[in-house]
Amino acid sequence: MTDANTRIDETVKGSDVVLFMKGTKEMPQCGFSSRVAGVLNYMGVDYSDVNCLADEEIRQGIKDYSDWPTIPQLYIKGEFVGGCDIITEMTLSGELDTMFDDNGVSYDKDAANKIREANG
Repeated sequence: MTDANTRIDETVKGSDVVLFMKGTKEMPQCGFSSRVAGVLNYMGVDYSDVNCLADEEIRQGIKDYSDWPTIPQLYIKGEFVGGCDIITEMTLSGELDTMFDDNGVSYDKDAANKIREANG
């Protein structure tokens, strides 16, 4: 594994929920990253964020690691879940709630329901 690949692997396996994004959870730097971080923040999920803009090796390395061409990328318990469109769909369908429940990740169920009500 390359150095970037090793760092990514350790990060993904070292936290229950990790979002590789452009910017930070407090200050996203693109609309797609903002959408996913906004969902996680609103739902009260405790997650690690990795700013791919701050490290070119990570920015390219995460795409190679997941074999997924875009950022953001969400990982839960070491498993790649998806990017913005997939996370949006999973949030609206309730699949993301199920994935959190199945993996013991705490989140605000009322907030998740409010997202669905607002977009229903």
